Amino acid sequence: MFGDTVQKTGCTEISPAGFFRRIAALLYDGLLLLAVLFAATAVGLLFNHGEAFASDNLYFHAYLVLISYFFYGWFWTHGGQTLGLKAWKLKILAEDRQPITWTQASIRFIGAILSWSVLGLGYIWVIFDRDNRAWHDRLSRTAVFFAPKP
Repeated sequence: MFGDTVQKTGCTEISPAGFFRRIAALLYDGLLLLAVLFAATAVGLLFNHGEAFASDNLYFHAYLVLISYFFYGWFWTHGGQTLGLKAWKLKILAEDRQPITWTQASIRFIGAILSWSVLGLGYIWVIFDRDNRAWHDRLSRTAVFFAPKP
C-alpha cells in the first residue's frame, strides 16, 4: 500500500517510519509515561490513605492501564504525536493520511499491548513488513510516518 512512495501533505513530505526511529520514540515516550504513572500513583495514594498498593490489587493495575491509554490516545488523536514521536519527527495517521479516531487509538493501544506480549514480535515485524507497519498498525488501520520539517 505505502511501498517506497513519498506523499506530499501540505508542505511536509511523509514516508513510512523505520524500525529504529520508532523504537527510539518508544523509549522517549516510555520515560515520559513513567513520570505520568508516578504522578498518577501519587494521586492514587491520596485515596489509599498513603498506604502502598498491594501487588495483587487489580484495581490499581487497571487504573494505571487506563492512565496509559488516555496518555497515548489523547496524543494520537490530537495531532498524532507524543513527545517521543515529535522528537523523532514521526506522526501517527490513518491509512488515508488523516488524523486517527478514538476507535483507532483504542484498537492501536490494545494491539500494541498484544504486540509486546509476544516478546515484542509485533514491533519487530516492522523490519519485515513491506510498508514498515507493526501488528497494531495493521489492526487499527494506522501507520507511523516520518515527517521531516520542510
